[in-house]
Amino acid sequence: MTSEDHGHSQHDDLVGGPFAVIESDPGVFTSLTRKLGVRNIELVEMYDIEPWATDHLNPHGLIFCFLWRKDVHRPADFNDPAAERVWFANQLSDDACASHAILNVLLNCPEIDVGDDLRSFRTDTEKMSPVMKGLAITNSPLLRRVHNSLARPADIRGALNVIALTTLDEAKTKAKAKTIPATPSTKRGTKPPPSKRARTTATGTKFSPSKSQPKAKTKPATEDEEEAYHFIGYVPAYGKVWELDGFKSGPLEVGELPLPASSVPPSSSSTRNAWMDVVRPALRMKMEKYGGAPEGGDNIRFSLLAIVDGVYERVSDALQLLKREKVALGRRMGEGWDSKVDPELLVASQHAFSAASGDKTYAVDFGSQFMDTSLRIQNMPEDDLVPAWEACVRNAVRTNVEVEDELSKATTANTDHIKRTFDYEPFLKAFVGRLQVEGLLNPLMGREEDGSKIKGLTGVTKAKR
Repeated sequence: MTSEDHGHSQHDDLVGGPFAVIESDPGVFTSLTRKLGVRNIELVEMYDIEPWATDHLNPHGLIFCFLWRKDVHRPADFNDPAAERVWFANQLSDDACASHAILNVLLNCPEIDVGDDLRSFRTDTEKMSPVMKGLAITNSPLLRRVHNSLARPADIRGALNVIALTTLDEAKTKAKAKTIPATPSTKRGTKPPPSKRARTTATGTKFSPSKSQPKAKTKPATEDEEEAYHFIGYVPAYGKVWELDGFKSGPLEVGELPLPASSVPPSSSSTRNAWMDVVRPALRMKMEKYGGAPEGGDNIRFSLLAIVDGVYERVSDALQLLKREKVALGRRMGEGWDSKVDPELLVASQHAFSAASGDKTYAVDFGSQFMDTSLRIQNMPEDDLVPAWEACVRNAVRTNVEVEDELSKATTANTDHIKRTFDYEPFLKAFVGRLQVEGLLNPLMGREEDGSKIKGLTGVTKAKR
C-alpha cells in the first residue's frame, strides 16, 4: 500500500465512495496492475490484430475499450457449464469498468503472479456469484483507492457530483410521489388484455404488438446524448476463449481453443498465440459494430490493450545474467585475460552494465539459468573463452540500451501520471481571483469595469489589446 493510500482516513474506508473515470492508456493500466501488486506484466497498445502485430507479444489477455451501446444476447448464450469455472464479476458501480475488466482477465490467468492482495481476494470470492463478486469489488477500499489514484481530480469531483445529484433527484421523486393523491383502482376487466395493450418503447413511441405493425427503426443517437465508453476483457481459460463484460450476466464464449500437440508445453508462446486466432474474428466484428463514427466516417472509437510479460523485468534479468557471465569468464581465463580480448570491447565493458540496478532479479528460475551458464563456462574449451567474453560484452551493450529505454519509458509514464493527477484547480482559482483584485480580469476579457462588453470592440482589437 502506498503512502498515498495511507493518507485516507478510516472514515473514508468505511463510507466508501464512487469510482472515477480513468483513461484508456497503457501507462495508466500498467500502473493500476503494479499498484495492485501484480508482478512482471505490463499493458501495451495494439494497433492491429493481424498475426504479424500480435505473435511477438504473446498476450495473456486483452482489454477492449469502445463506445458503448446496448448489446442483446439470448439467455442460452450464457448457459455454458464451463463458464462456472471462470472468475467473473458484474459491474455494479459507474465508471468502474476499467478495474472490472482488468480483474476479470488477471484472475483467470494462473501463470501471472497477481500478488498477495489479489490472490487473497480471488480465494475469498471464488465461490460467490458474479453479482456478489461485483459487490466485493465495489466495497473493497484497496481497489477503489488504487483505481481513483489514477484518475484526474476533476473526474473524481465529477463522480462525487453525480452521486449528489442522483441522491437529490431520488429524494425529489419520493417527495413528489407523496404529494400526488392515489388514483382509485379501476374495476376488474375494464383494461384491455395484455396482448392488445399498447406499450411504450424506450424512445417514448407507442406501438401495438399487431403482426401487421412494421418494425420500428432504431433512432439515431442525437448530439445531446452523452457518449459512454466501456471496457471489456478477453482471456483464454479452461479450453475456451471468453468475452468478459461486466454489464452481461456471465462470461460469453468466443470459441474453443485448439488442442495443443502432446510435445508442446501449455505455457509455450505457440500455445499462447493460438488463442489469438480464435478471438480475432470476434474482435473484427466488435470493431465493425462499435468502432466507427455513427456517420460511417474515419473516426476510430475504440482502443485495444494487450496484457504481456513485462519487458523491463525480462531485459533486466538478461543484463544481470550477462553481468555474471562476464565475471565467470574472466575468472576462468585467469590472470592477464584483459590483454587477450579486444581493447575496444574492454573499454566498452566498463559501461555495458551501467543500467543494472544492483543484483536485483525478477525471474523465479534465474538461479537455474545462472547455474546452467556456469556449467557451460566450466566445460568450455580454452580457445572459446575469449570469443565468448567478447560476445558477452556485445550482448551486454545491446541489452543495456534496452534497459535504459525501459527506464526512460517508465520516467515518461510517471511524469504523465503526475501531470494527470495533479489538481490545478486551486492554482487557477487563485490566479483568476488575483487578476480580479488587480483589476486585470475585465480588460483581458474585453469588458468594462462594471462587467459589460466594450462597445465596438472587434475580435482583432481584442487580440491587440
